[in-house]
Amino acid sequence: MSKVLIIAEAGVNHNGSIENAFKLVDAAVEAGVDFVKFQTFKAENLVSKSAKKADYQIENTKNAEESQFEMLKKLELSHEQHEELIRYCNRKNINFFSTAFDLESLQYLKDIGLEIVKIPSGEITNLPYLRKAAKLFKEVIISTGMSTLKEVAEAVDVFKIAGTSVNNITILHCNTEYPTPFKDVNLLAMLQLKKEFKTEVGYSDHTLGIEIPIAAVALGATIIEKHFTLDKTMKGPDHAASLEPAELKNMVTAIRNIELAISGNGLKEPSASEIKNINIARKSITTKTNIKKGDLFTEDNITVKRPGHGISPMRWDDVLGTVAVRDFEEDVLVELE
Repeated sequence: MSKVLIIAEAGVNHNGSIENAFKLVDAAVEAGVDFVKFQTFKAENLVSKSAKKADYQIENTKNAEESQFEMLKKLELSHEQHEELIRYCNRKNINFFSTAFDLESLQYLKDIGLEIVKIPSGEITNLPYLRKAAKLFKEVIISTGMSTLKEVAEAVDVFKIAGTSVNNITILHCNTEYPTPFKDVNLLAMLQLKKEFKTEVGYSDHTLGIEIPIAAVALGATIIEKHFTLDKTMKGPDHAASLEPAELKNMVTAIRNIELAISGNGLKEPSASEIKNINIARKSITTKTNIKKGDLFTEDNITVKRPGHGISPMRWDDVLGTVAVRDFEEDVLVELE
């Protein structure tokens, strides 16, 4: 199994502050993730000025009067800030990544050197967006929150028609409720995506906690994406459903442990580390009483005890009725010859 790619989704949890963005990069580095991901958009290209916020956005921003446009406008990162972030990520030796939410932003990410495009769940039915992404990028990660299998197929077809190899497509199972109720995760749908499209699959998580991403890795996810924040109590649309830095680090550690646990050859056999314990934990046929040479071994004078380097108890029937070849003291290993 190849290494699971862990994407720490900073998103808009910087609250429009480049200083917070730098702190998020630092937290991602400390956690040991592979990519730290932000969001690239211009509010006027993303949302109409009259669009309402989602219920979770209203709750988390504590502002029901503010429009989605007004909220997002405050969360934009300028091109200059993007470039500052990239330089900072380079200094910190972590991969910068971002999701574009409009056509202009797609082009910008290509122009600054990104080689992989991440399709957010909300754009999976945006044909002009998908076509431009397929034209600009040869490797794609497709998030499928809110999608039917048919909608996923239509999006995948856009990339295939543009010449994208199936080997360069990863499909992420996702639920876009923030936070996602555990009963709605439907993690087995990730396996349906793999079977249907013959691509790599992964999971973009919006549940509380770290259990579900870990389970996704155990089921075969090759990419895990998870929102994180500096502080869940900060005002903003995504903080409450995000991990704090210590939780992110715990998730990474757990995923790396799961990777090790499922990386074996699949054969049921003793591992290198446990072979030394076989004779310690298993048992052998031993004497229950003193036994004279020529006596028969019976259920009254033999038993089974540790250690395990003598005659295996699986040979119990072979030993019963056999003549003792010498004298045996009580509580010693039985020998037949």
